[in-house]
Amino acid sequence: MRVIMALFVLLAFSSVQSRRTGQRGGRGRGRGRNRMGAIKRFVSECVEYMESREKYLDCQDQQLTIVPISWSRDTFHLLLARNRIQGLRDNAFGQFPHLRSLDLQQNELTRIEKQAFAGLDQLTTLLLQHNGLHTLSEEVLLPMPHLRFLRLYDNPWHCKCSLDTLVRTLQVPSNRYLGNYAKCAEPPRLKGEKLKRIRPELLCPHLEENILQEPQDDKVKIKFDAVDSCHTYMFPTPLLDCQNRGLTNVPAGIPPDIVKADLSRNKIRHLRPKEFVTAKDLRSLNLSSNGLDGIEIAAFNGLLYLRELDLSNNSLQHIQYGVLEDLYFIRRLVLGGNPWVCDYNIHYLLYWLRLHPGVYHSGLVCQAPPEFAGWTVRDYVRTYDGKCPEDQMSGQDDFGGEVLSETMKQENGILLGPRRGRKTVKGMRLS
Repeated sequence: MRVIMALFVLLAFSSVQSRRTGQRGGRGRGRGRNRMGAIKRFVSECVEYMESREKYLDCQDQQLTIVPISWSRDTFHLLLARNRIQGLRDNAFGQFPHLRSLDLQQNELTRIEKQAFAGLDQLTTLLLQHNGLHTLSEEVLLPMPHLRFLRLYDNPWHCKCSLDTLVRTLQVPSNRYLGNYAKCAEPPRLKGEKLKRIRPELLCPHLEENILQEPQDDKVKIKFDAVDSCHTYMFPTPLLDCQNRGLTNVPAGIPPDIVKADLSRNKIRHLRPKEFVTAKDLRSLNLSSNGLDGIEIAAFNGLLYLRELDLSNNSLQHIQYGVLEDLYFIRRLVLGGNPWVCDYNIHYLLYWLRLHPGVYHSGLVCQAPPEFAGWTVRDYVRTYDGKCPEDQMSGQDDFGGEVLSETMKQENGILLGPRRGRKTVKGMRLS
């Protein structure tokens, strides 16, 4: 009996131990599954897509603090904008040997190690704007021999000796698109100076005797331009985002490679000639919701390739004659939400649209005068009899009729001139 009881206790003990072991193993496997699941979910938040047979990996707005190492090696374009990456260590992108473009704008970058971009010998575009970089060495750029476009603006650059090699590299004539618009933030005497134009010897005044004699002005005048006031994005389309920035004028210095510009919801009341002359490649321009009430001739000069123009929700009453003549390839005009006044001044806009039947337009509806409110401009013009407005003809009928009647000629009893009435005019032969 005792032997049976001992065997029973031994079997029960073994069963409990096996269950505990199974539970521990299950928990371990559960943690493994959760960890793997977390990684999958993490990666799945990024979007992979193909364009022109090249793979894009879009990981924007993911709150990333590091560059994960588990992504596809065959990625050509890596988008990491608007994350929380503060630093880049050596070989941070070594797993992307085919990378052509890298977008790191609007992170929290303050430091980049010298070999951070090691292995990126195919990279042509690097976007580092809108970060917190103070300094950067020329050595950071050496692993990228094919780099053609480098954006560095809107960083608080400390223009001191440590920036000397970078400034000299940016100013090499062949590096035309490296570091454009980047400006010094420190020291105060150099604040606002562009890295592309500053004299390198100014960075180390204690090494240059002649620099110490230059006058220093405590009041530094800074001219803000497009890259100071707005955000730019290169993917999927080069975009200048200036919406809702409180702008009262079109910002100067729009980068020439920008394709879309959004200036909506600002306070731009008037467009002056050649406002967009630097934006040679602009295809789409949004000027809606600005309170815009006047556009001068040649305001759109230089926008040869513009396809879309949004002028909706402004204060336009008509378009001045000649304003649209620079828009050779425009295909879409958005005109709604403006207080269009249907009088003689509105004719230019409609006639221009008739001469350009390929332009899709919307929102061209009369708001004044009251008798035409709600009419389409096209219907209004159809009722127009072709005469000049009465305010332009007032006081001219009698005087003009008399002048014309005095100069009319009579031939064979037929009166030549305006058909206001059949008057007889006596002719006198002078011998």
